[in-house]
Amino acid sequence: MSIHPTAVVDPAARLAAGVEIGPWCIVGPGVELGEGVRLASHVVIQQDTTVGPRTVIHPFSVIGGDPQHGGYKGEPVRLEIGADNVIREHCTFNRGTPDDRKLTTIGSNGLFMTGAHVGHDCIVGDNVTLANHATLGGHARVGSKVFLGGLCAVHQFGRVGQGAIVGGLAAVTRDVIPYGSAWGNHAALHGLNLVGLRRKGYGKDVIRRLLAAYRDLFEGAGTFADRLEAVAAAYADLPEIMEIVAFIREDGKRPLCLPEA
Repeated sequence: MSIHPTAVVDPAARLAAGVEIGPWCIVGPGVELGEGVRLASHVVIQQDTTVGPRTVIHPFSVIGGDPQHGGYKGEPVRLEIGADNVIREHCTFNRGTPDDRKLTTIGSNGLFMTGAHVGHDCIVGDNVTLANHATLGGHARVGSKVFLGGLCAVHQFGRVGQGAIVGGLAAVTRDVIPYGSAWGNHAALHGLNLVGLRRKGYGKDVIRRLLAAYRDLFEGAGTFADRLEAVAAAYADLPEIMEIVAFIREDGKRPLCLPEA
């Protein structure tokens, strides 16, 4: 363990083996740093936050700050961050609120570029990338293997499904289906995240069926509800399509992001 003499570490903080705390860092009460966590310098971990093993946090980030919510009165709430994340400069991750989960959750193996913000009560999956200044409003849910472009913003209570990509500067006011590609202001759906699917090893046959199902769902005849049921029946053997169907059927708080008319 290495703690720079200028760092301030609360006696109630719990530090695992191999933790490195650089100059001018502040580690508050109720903080738990896993094995090999490194705080570069000028990092503030305010309180009641767990940081998973080998996560690296860069200067001027404020992690585990109070929720930016007018009704918060200091109740006990937490932030939990998984393992092997890279959190770059000026990121802000807030704890939960007592009226929701009392918890903000961030998975493992994520890359959070400069200025990324994760609001209170968010749920963020594994292998997620938030590019520079991407922002998640409170209560947002982001699946695993999602890429959020620079300066995009996901509305509070918004959902972005697993494997989706959101373009830079997009205002995401509607839920983005798993494996979808959304961009524009306000964001509209522009097909599937084909680049991401190929990079993650999906074969040509699977991608062709995904594209066919996408066309059947969003471009076919009849009502959207009828098309959804038809796609669920026709592609029941394809887990990715059934994930999209389940995502749409779930009672989300935001409307669904659809292709432009």
